[in-house]
Amino acid sequence: MAFASSINGVCLISLGQYGLQLRGDHPLFSSNHSKLRRFQRRIPTGYRIKDVRAVIFKPEVDFKDPDWKMHFQEDFNKRFNLPHLRDILDVQPRPTTFSLKSRSPLDDGNGAPKDVWNGYVNDDDRALLKVIKFSSPHSAGAECIDPDCSWVEQWVHRAGPRKQIYYEPEEVKAGIVTCGGLCPGLNDVIRQIVFTLEKYGVTKIIGIPFGYRGFFDEGLLEIPLSRQVVQNINLHGGSLLGVSRGGGNISDIIDSIQARGINMLFVLGGNGTHAGANAIHNECRKRKMKVSVIGVPKTIDNDILLMDKTFGFDTAVEEAQRAINSAYIEAHSAYHGVGLVKLMGRSSGFIAMHASLSSGQIDVCLIPEVPFTLEGPNGVLQHLEHLLKTKGNAVICIAEGAGQELLEKSNATDASGNVVLSDIGVHIQQQIKRHFKEIGVPADVKYIDPTYMIRACRANASDAILCTVLGQNAVHGAFAGFSGITTGICNTHYVYLPIPEVITSSRCVDPNSRMWHRCLTSTGQPDFH
Repeated sequence: MAFASSINGVCLISLGQYGLQLRGDHPLFSSNHSKLRRFQRRIPTGYRIKDVRAVIFKPEVDFKDPDWKMHFQEDFNKRFNLPHLRDILDVQPRPTTFSLKSRSPLDDGNGAPKDVWNGYVNDDDRALLKVIKFSSPHSAGAECIDPDCSWVEQWVHRAGPRKQIYYEPEEVKAGIVTCGGLCPGLNDVIRQIVFTLEKYGVTKIIGIPFGYRGFFDEGLLEIPLSRQVVQNINLHGGSLLGVSRGGGNISDIIDSIQARGINMLFVLGGNGTHAGANAIHNECRKRKMKVSVIGVPKTIDNDILLMDKTFGFDTAVEEAQRAINSAYIEAHSAYHGVGLVKLMGRSSGFIAMHASLSSGQIDVCLIPEVPFTLEGPNGVLQHLEHLLKTKGNAVICIAEGAGQELLEKSNATDASGNVVLSDIGVHIQQQIKRHFKEIGVPADVKYIDPTYMIRACRANASDAILCTVLGQNAVHGAFAGFSGITTGICNTHYVYLPIPEVITSSRCVDPNSRMWHRCLTSTGQPDFH
């Protein structure tokens, strides 16, 4: 059997279907990234991965070569090397102005810090991307590179402030843009970016209104930002800057960046937004512009590759408890009551899985990564019969992208190019009512969709902390001279990752993972396939 360096539980996406709608002639879309590869049990190259979405990251590796580990690590290090201003420009560093030993930026007038502080991150600091050594490819959630599951260290760059910076703070004009849909924590990230920029000594900070649209819509004016402006925005949900899906031509956006004099751009968004940020970064490099483009991963669905979690996810899981509890009370209070809750998750079921685990009230959890049938002896409806007969009620949690193969496909798309999903929640509700009517058993079905209530919430304590660190690290990365990177958390450590490595695919629940197995143990549901 051949093996791939695969990340179990990820699924490929079409970059053109998320966030920024780039023009088709842009180099970004001349690559294989623009092709949507759906869930497959057999990867075309011959690597068999059972019941899991997977993406192959590796170059071709000859495992018979005694030095294959070295070659693999060399390729990994090359791919995860962070793009830097030095790659295209003759720029020299200067001592940082950032320190926590003074209220104001440090500088003695000659560009040197006044004192020594040990709170800086060395450029050679690394964090391990993977920390579990699997002994067998058959272990739950195993991610193996070769048939023997050999241990190969994969190091990524640690995030944080550096001793040397590549911008004069007084010459910086920083721009912040929030793209895609709403997500708890957007204001928290904006706030921390502004705070940290001012700590370096930056005074020119602006917000770009309504996503990428704000770059080219002449009716939208940039928003001046300062500590006074953003001081209390974290107390509210939404985005101070506004959001929008889709966008314009990359060249037009770069022209706008040049005209505004922006040399640091902080982009908050998901896979598609990051694809746009990477295209902006590439065009800036092509024009030899001294601009750092830094991404901050935002998605309620928690579907950004390689990261432990993204901001907004914890809040979404917590808020989903309200809907689940309401569904439980409705079901428990009715004769043969069935509560049905639909949560977010177009291609990944992390919210539904974690909400089901945390509530302890869910009898059936349905996610996009695990196919299911409604009819037949192994179907969901038959299990509901069993639940009503044995306990008198049932509660179902379903992700919005689950069971789409059961519905009539739509060719409609939203502003981001996403296919508009059919409402699986309504379909399941109707099918439950029909089924129990046909067998002559009363069933009281209550359907709850809390999607927009969850999106508009302010961040909870856990997400607020995550947003704080991500916002600060984004600024540190820009001053360190990096560009085309995003900041995230991997194995509890904060790191910088090249944007191309996180937009190649969308992270999904691994049906062979321990977490999904824990969810099944909690719900007690059988295999519905």
